[in-house]
Amino acid sequence: MSTAVREAVSNFNIQVRIRTTAVTAALALAITVIAALPAQAQTLSILHTFTGPDGGSPYSGVTMDQGGNLYGTTATGGAGYGTVFKLSHKGTGWILSTLYTFQGGADGACPYAGVVFGPDGALYGTTSDDCLDNGPSSTYGTVFSLRPPSNACPSFHCPWTKTVLYRFTTGSDGAYPGYGDLVFDAAGNIYGTTLEGGGQEALGVVFKLSRSGESWTEAVLYSFSSTGNGGYFPQTGVILDSAGKIYGATFLGGVYGAGVVFQLTHPGSSWKENDLHGFGSINDGSSPVGVIMDQQGNLYGATNDGPGGTGTVFELQPSGDTWTYSLLVVLPGSGFSGPTAAPTMDAAGNLYGTTYETGLDGTVFKLTPSGGGWTYTDLHDFNGQDGSLPIGTVLLDAQGNIYGTTSARSNSNYGEVWELTP
Repeated sequence: MSTAVREAVSNFNIQVRIRTTAVTAALALAITVIAALPAQAQTLSILHTFTGPDGGSPYSGVTMDQGGNLYGTTATGGAGYGTVFKLSHKGTGWILSTLYTFQGGADGACPYAGVVFGPDGALYGTTSDDCLDNGPSSTYGTVFSLRPPSNACPSFHCPWTKTVLYRFTTGSDGAYPGYGDLVFDAAGNIYGTTLEGGGQEALGVVFKLSRSGESWTEAVLYSFSSTGNGGYFPQTGVILDSAGKIYGATFLGGVYGAGVVFQLTHPGSSWKENDLHGFGSINDGSSPVGVIMDQQGNLYGATNDGPGGTGTVFELQPSGDTWTYSLLVVLPGSGFSGPTAAPTMDAAGNLYGTTYETGLDGTVFKLTPSGGGWTYTDLHDFNGQDGSLPIGTVLLDAQGNIYGTTSARSNSNYGEVWELTP
């Protein structure tokens, strides 16, 4: 990772950090007042506590298969470079199996993002390859797939077969994938982001991988630049709409320096960036951490910092060629310890997410649309003994149970996978 980025301030107080330049923004308007409910009667269960050899520091959420098994990554542990894991039901408990242990170097290291299922049933993910402040990295990250054994596995602990689909090379093709999960289009092409690399400024890219026989070809769709007040450092991934447009967020940049929500369109031979909203000029927060889209085409997202609080949750509604920004809530707390990922929406339109350090050691929250506004409910406060510092999206199952991870635990400091039941 570049020296300039390494020397910049950290925005997350975690061992493996994204280095970015410091941003200050004048936020002049009054803080939005929201209705708040006390914590609901929820039950938190720790499904697994990592110990180091079986992984450590999960920096992303989990993925669920049709059988209710959970899959995820740890950025450290194993051989020191992270793991991919599976949690399977057995009786009333859960059993962890390590699907793959990264070895560093050309094999890849330190997956910050989670894994997702591709159309072929394999798991897909990225490694960041910038690990633990070990100095300049000689590798720039990978995109990989994992396939289960071809024969029936006699135990819970059969390793899967890993294939490196693409290895970022010089930085011009992108460098250091961050916390964003990969996404597929209908044709099976893969899209993602890197924190650095690309053009002369090396401020990150949106990339596409296309299958060609048994290999994959990478194309840089867009290189971010600060020229013309553009956004840069896409910390999280992208999403696609039915028309093939790409949406995402950059942690920094824009007119006011506090990040943007962007749209990429393909009107001709190249992709064009349209900034849908730039943060930092009003009471809207700073440093957006991804977006999701509902069935009506509205975007919802969160910011890591906010006016007097630990971030905001917002909505962007399309109207012709323009987008209307609405601040849904200012989350309680203080300074750069808010959400680190976009919220998750259930079928009823409620939003769920986590904050990184609010309260003692982070929270799980719910936002409910009510009477033209939104009601904030604190579902759980982590206290260190039950986990701390949640990072990544939360997952909801059909019964309304919520799943997620904490990146650290006060006693072991290796992190946990948790379930929150109504």
